[in-house]
Amino acid sequence: MKLAVLPGDGIGPEIVAQAVKVLNVLRADGLKIEMEEAPIGGAGYDSAGDPLPQATFKLAQDADAVLLGAVGDWKYDDLPRDMRPERGLLRIRKDLNLFANLRPALLYPELASASTLKPEVVSGLDLMIVRELTGDIYFGQPRGISRLKNGEREGINTMRYSESEIRRIGRIAFDIAMKRNKKVCSVDKANVLETTELWRQVMIEIARDYPEVELGHMYVDNAAMQLVRAPRQFDVMVTGNIFGDILSDEAAMLTGSIGMLPSASLDEHNKGMYEPSHGSAPDIAGKDMANPLATILSVAMMFRYTFNDPASADRIDNAVRKVIAQGYRTGDIWTQGSEKVSCSGMGDAVVAAM
Repeated sequence: MKLAVLPGDGIGPEIVAQAVKVLNVLRADGLKIEMEEAPIGGAGYDSAGDPLPQATFKLAQDADAVLLGAVGDWKYDDLPRDMRPERGLLRIRKDLNLFANLRPALLYPELASASTLKPEVVSGLDLMIVRELTGDIYFGQPRGISRLKNGEREGINTMRYSESEIRRIGRIAFDIAMKRNKKVCSVDKANVLETTELWRQVMIEIARDYPEVELGHMYVDNAAMQLVRAPRQFDVMVTGNIFGDILSDEAAMLTGSIGMLPSASLDEHNKGMYEPSHGSAPDIAGKDMANPLATILSVAMMFRYTFNDPASADRIDNAVRKVIAQGYRTGDIWTQGSEKVSCSGMGDAVVAAM
């Protein structure tokens, strides 16, 4: 198994180091895992003048899977837009054709009190958000900032989806639903946006091939409200890039901390890039405070989806469940009576549980 390891910026190197500890346990137990590191984001710009250096992209292209930390730092905010760390992330997703973003939101029973919602609202939460990742308003053309004839500036972004783009992400969602509770909620804004009117039409067509799956539709504004009002009504949510970006972060907070949320971004052959759903948190970088569990759980997703090794995935997932049950907490999920540990301390605890 050839892994490209891209620590990135901020807390990225710290959390990735804990995930590598987990990979080393599996390697010591006999799995043949090769890892090679490369810079991306701000680290890529610092080393090669590009947030996605060509050598980094080549390594990711040749690897079987990519483990990513996080990108971004305030010190890069004044760079030209194409040179900012986030552009490296968007480019690698696009250039590797990682169109399917899977973001599970699972609430561990012991963390119910860490959620900002009442325990009776969120207890038992287990949903999967399937987000289309390489289309929509983030990539549509034309785009840019120009001047009108009167001298006023105008910003332009274009929302676009082709039928084939919608169909392929829809099938991913329905296939996942078949392995869960057989419910798909498609999120759109079909009453206003023609792009998502087409989205809804295609989802209805796909549903005919999955008679066991119950398909529902929800406008994005209502979906945002329902995630807070009654989140357990959802099993699999499927939506476009911009809506999924917002809803998945909202769902993350239902679990107590975005530091608990892994993600997978897959191509049509299940090659994937695996990363935590959170950002680079430069304010705590280097302080050994970050929660590495989302990154470690992303490694579990890697074995589940790319390497088709559910045993290794379950081993990692169960180790995380064990450390949570034992009361270990990083600061973001700490509550009175639990044991606060550092980022590296949490990584060590997971390794011990394995």
